[in-house]
Parts: sequence; C-alpha cells; structure tokens
Amino acid sequence: MPIKLSFRQLSLVAFLLIAALLSATSVHALLTLDRLAALSRATGNEAIALSANAQRLAERSVTMERSARQFLVLDDAAFRDRFAEAWRDAQAALDAIGAALPGAEPAAFADWRRNGAAAWEAIEMPAERHGARQLRLDVALAQLPAINSELAQEVKQEVERRNAAILDELEQRRNILQGQVALSIGLAAVLAIAFGLWLARPLRQIESAIGQLGGNRYDVPIEVAGPRDLRRLGRHLDWLRQRLADLEADKARFLRHISHELKTPLAALVEGVALLEDEVAGPLAPNQREIAAILRQNTASLQTQIEDLLRYNAASFDAQHLQRRRTDIPALLRRVVDTQRLQWQARSLTVMVEGTAPEARVDAAKIEVVASNLLSNAVRFSPDGGTIRFIVAPADGMLRIDCIDQGPGVAPADAARVFEPFYQGERQPPGARRGNGIGLSIVREYVVAHGGILQLLPAAPGAHFRIELPL
Repeated sequence: MPIKLSFRQLSLVAFLLIAALLSATSVHALLTLDRLAALSRATGNEAIALSANAQRLAERSVTMERSARQFLVLDDAAFRDRFAEAWRDAQAALDAIGAALPGAEPAAFADWRRNGAAAWEAIEMPAERHGARQLRLDVALAQLPAINSELAQEVKQEVERRNAAILDELEQRRNILQGQVALSIGLAAVLAIAFGLWLARPLRQIESAIGQLGGNRYDVPIEVAGPRDLRRLGRHLDWLRQRLADLEADKARFLRHISHELKTPLAALVEGVALLEDEVAGPLAPNQREIAAILRQNTASLQTQIEDLLRYNAASFDAQHLQRRRTDIPALLRRVVDTQRLQWQARSLTVMVEGTAPEARVDAAKIEVVASNLLSNAVRFSPDGGTIRFIVAPADGMLRIDCIDQGPGVAPADAARVFEPFYQGERQPPGARRGNGIGLSIVREYVVAHGGILQLLPAAPGAHFRIELPL
C-alpha cells in the first residue's frame, strides 16, 4: 500500500512520536516527584507532631506532679486548677498520639489515664485525710515517668517506621522511574532507528538510481518506494532515465551514420592518394610527392580516428550486455600478456603477473579488453628495459587487480580526467604518436558495468591503476 504522506510529514510524525514518548515519561516522572515530595512533607509534619505531642505529654506530667504537690502543701485552689488544666492538656496530647499510632492503643495509654485519674481523685480527697491523700498521690504520680518513657519509645518507633516507609517508597519509585526512563529511551531509539532505516531506504534507492544514471545504465527501470514526494522524485528520475536512453540511442545512431558517411569519401581519398603516389596519372615532381605524402598521412590519421570513434561507441553499447562466467583471472592476464609479447619485447620490457585469486564471475572477453588496454597503455609509456606488473589478490570480498608501470605517471592536473573519453594527458612519451584517449575510458566502461571500481592510485615513479571486481 503506497504511503500518502510526504518525506517531510513522515519525519515530523517520527519526531512528534519520539517527543511525545519522552515528554510522557518526563511528565510522569515530574508527577511522581511531586507526589513523593508531598508524601515526604506530610510524613515529616506527622513525625514532628508526634514528637511534639510526646514532649508535651512529658511536660504536662511534670506540671501535674508539681501542681499536685504544691496544692497538698499550700492548699491553694490555684494549684488545683493548674493541675486540672495540665491534666486536660496532657489528655489531649495523649489522644493525639493515640490517633496517630496505627492499630489499637497500647496498654500504656490506659495506664496513663488511670494514674492521671487516680492523682485527681487524691487531690479531691478531704484535707483531713492528708496522709492517705499523699500516699495515693505518690503512687499515682510515681508511674507516670515510666509510662511517658514507654509512650516516647512508641512514638520514636512509629517515626522510624514512617521514615523507613517513605524511604522504601522513594526507592521503589526510583526503580520504577529508572525502568520507565530506560524503556522510553530504548523505545525512542528503536523508533528513531526504525524510522531512519525506513526513510533511508528510498534515499538509498535514489542514490543508487543517480549512480545508475551516472554509469550510463539506462536499461534498468527506476522505482522508488516510500513517501509520496520521494515516489514522485523516483518517477522523475525514471523519466530522466528514459530521456537519457533516447539521447544515448540518438548519439549512437548519429555516430554510426556520420562515421559511415565519412568512410565512403575517405576511402576515395585514400585510393586517390595511393594512385597519385603510384604515379598512375603521371610522374610526380618532388614537391608534388611531398604533398601526396602529407595527404596520405592525414587521411590515415582521419581513418584511425573514425575507427576509434566507432570502437568507443561499440564498447559503450557492449558494456550493458555482459555474459558472465567463472573465469581464472591470473590465467586471463597471462593470455593477454602473451598476445602483446612482440610489443613489449621490442622495448626490452619485463611484464609479470603475480598473485592468486579465486575464480570470479565476469565477462571474460571484456576483462581481456580491460587488461589489454591497461597493458598497451603501460607499454606505450614505460621506458626501455622497464618493468610492468599485474598483481592479483582477493580483498574484502572483491578481486583486486593492480597494474603498475615505471613510466612518467599521470600528471596531477590530468588525474581527475584521465578516464574521460578522448582526453589526452600532458605527459606523452617522446617521439610517439599521440593516442586517441579512449583506451582508459573503455576500461572504465567495462569495469563499471561489472559493478567494480577503477582507481588511479598515487605512485612515484610510474602509474598505478587498481581495479576491484566483485567476486
């Protein structure tokens, strides 16, 4: 099902999804932190209130004891009222502590209330029963400090329990947040990678299509899947492919026609010059013979250029029609070297084929042309007595062929254009006829057609060409 969104819209959707995922995690983490902060504040306030009530209970117990004893000695109603007020305040603190502690009230609460009531009853006894009242008050008040200590310990344990609970809650929430953050980052990464790979696929197809057009591969239709605008771009590229194919066919047809039209009058010129040199029309003067020689030389040069033009046009067409079979590349190179033995032996050159490699599926005839052009180029530029080396070796799933000579090499200014058709570099061998500049361009046509790479590597002295073919 084709995607109706554009590349920009899909990129925006991917960004919004990832942003929404990370934002949701951030908001949840913020809410969790707020909740934990509120819980921590509430727990702290409750702990402070508990401790304050426990301290107030102990203080009111001391006030009750002091007021009761002063009342027994001075029999002043003000001390009695102070005791009653302290007792009510202490009972309120006791009730607050009991409400804050979980579960049922410990027995100490009932003991404290009973002893407080006993102390009040002692104060309320008649004054004439002074001894009994004093004894009963001592018994009631003597137990309050121990009860206060027990209650203080209960309060302390409750505060510690609540602190431990809040710490456990913090630890639990921290672990949950860590998991959520890790999960969110993982999902965001997965989404980013998935969208990246998904959106990169049509970009790779476009890149491959452009490389295909740059390599003059007009026979393979261009199809780009993915977003709407990239599919539209793919259709434009396919239109461009068809247009370039038509132009290429027109160019080839033009070259064939113009070459054919030129060869007929050229043949007449060659024949006419030959008749003149053979003095069929009569003897020639020395100046006339010199002019005839100039005509013969230029007609031969023109004939060679027309044939080279036809040969390059044929090579460009043949590069798109490969007949692959398993081929022993070192053996192929040795055959090429043998076919040109007279040329390199005449220059006292040494040509070596080194290395081994597994068989590769190639068009043997075209690879022979590649090797032959490289060798003839190296023979042409090598100094007398020099060495030319072919080195074959497998490397990273490719078959590597290096051709190294000891000639003047390629000038830096020519390196970028050395594989262009009909381009001739500035470093030409002395005394030799200038080449036509199509040998290396045919090498590139055939290597690229095999899906390989042709490079000119830095070398001093000499030229170093490297071919890499898929095994």
